[in-house]
Amino acid sequence: VQLQASGGGSVQAGASLRLSCVVSALMFDKYAIGWFRQAPGKEREIVAGISRGAVRTYVGDSVNGRFTISRDKNKNTVYLQMNNLKLEDTALYYCAADSNARWAAVSTAVRQYDFWGQGTQVTVSS
Repeated sequence: VQLQASGGGSVQAGASLRLSCVVSALMFDKYAIGWFRQAPGKEREIVAGISRGAVRTYVGDSVNGRFTISRDKNKNTVYLQMNNLKLEDTALYYCAADSNARWAAVSTAVRQYDFWGQGTQVTVSS
């Protein structure tokens, strides 16, 4: 399984970005997908996750109401729509796949995800 994240960039506070994660796998719906971020000097944290078949989603407290996650099985792609970006959203964003997820489960644990893409940088300035 390979994951390719894209869509990052440098924006001003209040702007929007949409990150994309293309999953190269024969069975896209086998995987729950998570978006994580890591800022310099901080631990990697989950931002949002979506279960297999998009039955359930999770959005972290710090981004709730601003970020949404979705998946398109026709494009093998998971999206992270980020609105009203804040300075504290600046980080390297990663997407990852959980190959052991049950159908409606979304894990928030970094260790649960066994396939990772490269990061895409999001920088928010004032």
